[in-house]
Amino acid sequence: MIGIKPTVRKGQYDGPLAREEFRLRFMRRFYDPAFEAERDALERLEAIAWEGYEAGRKAPVTVKAGQGYADPDYDLSQEWKETRDRLERAEAVQRDPDTPSRVLVIVGAARNDGTCPGEVSKSWRLARLVLDELQTAGVQTDLLDLSRLVSEYEYSIHPCKGCVSTAMPLCHWPCSCYPNHSLGQSNDAMAGIYEQWVAAHGVILVAPTYWYQSPSPLKLMIDRLVCADGGNPDPTLTGGKDPLKAKQVELAGWPYPKHLAGRAYGLVVHGDVAGVEAQRRGLADWLDWMGLMDAGAASRLDRYISYYRPYATSHDDLDQDQAVQQEVRNVAQAMANFLPRLRRGEFEGLDQGIRDPRPK
Repeated sequence: MIGIKPTVRKGQYDGPLAREEFRLRFMRRFYDPAFEAERDALERLEAIAWEGYEAGRKAPVTVKAGQGYADPDYDLSQEWKETRDRLERAEAVQRDPDTPSRVLVIVGAARNDGTCPGEVSKSWRLARLVLDELQTAGVQTDLLDLSRLVSEYEYSIHPCKGCVSTAMPLCHWPCSCYPNHSLGQSNDAMAGIYEQWVAAHGVILVAPTYWYQSPSPLKLMIDRLVCADGGNPDPTLTGGKDPLKAKQVELAGWPYPKHLAGRAYGLVVHGDVAGVEAQRRGLADWLDWMGLMDAGAASRLDRYISYYRPYATSHDDLDQDQAVQQEVRNVAQAMANFLPRLRRGEFEGLDQGIRDPRPK
């Protein structure tokens, strides 16, 4: 956009933590009295962590970007570069017409019998039906159970930091906000999750409805996938996280690349009282926006299970609901039927001659 001079607004950040507050937060991770025997060692580790925090060592291990980047001499995070290289390899396999069709099945519920609820989620059970149907049809499958965020040690999806709202090129593909070692933001699961999405020809989301919305683990993943829709695959263009450079790059003309476009999707959204239709529509709108295609009318399902009945017997109600079980299997069948046509290119060119006047 010619004639616009970008500016960067400042003033929200309160500044770094005081030394003692940092120490208190660091030591809370070792609240268990069993750590007392290593108090001296913890004091030394805390001092190292504080020094990294003060120095802002977000990416303490770097490698030169190398060929293919705007600035080959730029020092990229080694962890980010390894993730980016894995995505490129996965993309090459995904695009090979001789590879078997692959579907990623995502369990969006937070409930897991390995932690406080003490019982599996209905979403997990429904996902097993999807997996069984796909595998019977000869489709390769991957499972992403987002309840691992609450049931597994140091397995996290950190929140999206909203870089895209500063400027689209500041939002890197894959996300480079994490890990941030200076802030203790590590063990981010999204590196592996990006690879699962890229490797898939189709994605089926199975999710319950929590308070009219998607469960928080699912929403965390959704937000962190914003980089797949317009994200910048070359952080050297923006000098890493330089907001002014990113604004200049966007205003010079940005293509908003859709890195996951062309894949198929299916949806299974369930609930027990209200909100399933709104969540299913919201998820479909999001996937449509990213350039995915639904696998047909039968691939988008919203249903109530155990409607206004006790939570304690909801699994028993699911056992009796043979109709909803078959409808869930139908979502998988729709995907299995759709993928061969999609991969043969039968839907290519449908948008030929259509120009988007509002790319974003």
